[in-house]
Amino acid sequence: MKALTGYSTNKNAYEAGLEAAKMAGRSKDAKLVFAYMSCDYKIKDVIKGIKEVYDCPVIGNTSFTGVIMPEGFIGGNDTFVGIMVLSDPNMVVGVGFADRKAFQSARDAGESATKHARAMTKMPYNDEPDLMYMAASPTEEEFFLKGANRVVGRVPLFGGSAADNTISGDWKLYLDNKVTNEGVAVALIYMKGGFVNEFTGAYRETEDMGIITKVEGTRQLVSIDGVPAVKKYAKWRNMKPSELMGNKLLSATITSPLGVKDRLGDLIAIRHPMFANDDYSMNIGANLAEGTTVIRMEATVDELIASVGNTIKELNKKLTKPVVCYHFVHCGGRRAGIDSRINEVYKQIKKNVGDVPFIMEFTFGEYGYVDDGRNTTGGLMLSFTAFTK
Repeated sequence: MKALTGYSTNKNAYEAGLEAAKMAGRSKDAKLVFAYMSCDYKIKDVIKGIKEVYDCPVIGNTSFTGVIMPEGFIGGNDTFVGIMVLSDPNMVVGVGFADRKAFQSARDAGESATKHARAMTKMPYNDEPDLMYMAASPTEEEFFLKGANRVVGRVPLFGGSAADNTISGDWKLYLDNKVTNEGVAVALIYMKGGFVNEFTGAYRETEDMGIITKVEGTRQLVSIDGVPAVKKYAKWRNMKPSELMGNKLLSATITSPLGVKDRLGDLIAIRHPMFANDDYSMNIGANLAEGTTVIRMEATVDELIASVGNTIKELNKKLTKPVVCYHFVHCGGRRAGIDSRINEVYKQIKKNVGDVPFIMEFTFGEYGYVDDGRNTTGGLMLSFTAFTK
């Protein structure tokens, strides 16, 4: 396997896709293109430009404010597209797409997309894929994943949720000429090489924790220990509830979100409070369950930046073969907290990967797995994947 990367900030969508693909360079063995771009583009035009160079699936989603490439942070006030191409004569890839509006449930949509991907590979049904990539819209990621699992079981997962620059719903996800702001795209990968994934929030636990006593739907946290959630959280932070109401909660919790432990304690999946309602309940960026413990987590901005290098180091410890490329999924909320210091994140990456090709996107939800656990999703997290020979 080899990986090729390219980018463009051309304002013309078609030219941007073509420039990024030409920068990456042609490959007759290209099997899959990951493409992350500005929500300001006409997505189909960007992909049309990429397809001028690559006759293989193009999959991905819009990214929050930019991407990080081997050359640096690309984006900011500019439109942008970054791509990474996986090229391997021995790799088999199947892809599928589902627009949520065409299905009764997100689970059905995830199942349909994955069935299409599985059929495209033409691999024997009992031959499980080595790896699954998923891009989805925010709000129903867990249910898209449940649908995918109906088809392939617990196949190691990586990927992230589509993002825009203003949390206004302008995000898009796509597979070739299929584009939606509400749905799922899946890639199933069979390969001779290997891979490792490190999925973490990289926050510190505090002593503040409580039992979730009421949830409305799947993502509205009503009460902790019987106390309205915003009031409970405000007490933990020694703040007034009025300081956290409405959208104030989103930025206030980037450095102090909530977390839930998996059954073995190997992973703390981060839950990002997004909005405080008038009844002091919280809208959360991932699913919650009554009767489970929620923990207040902490990290300074310095620690958010340093966590990128630390997570790559942990990822590299798992390597048993030479690494070919890295695919980094970094939460857009963390990116917002880091703000103008984003070049420090780039320096962390380069210090730990050297000249190995990589791409980093910024998402509104992150997906990964932990050995002996299940595939899962979270917010304010890092899902770092390395592909090996």
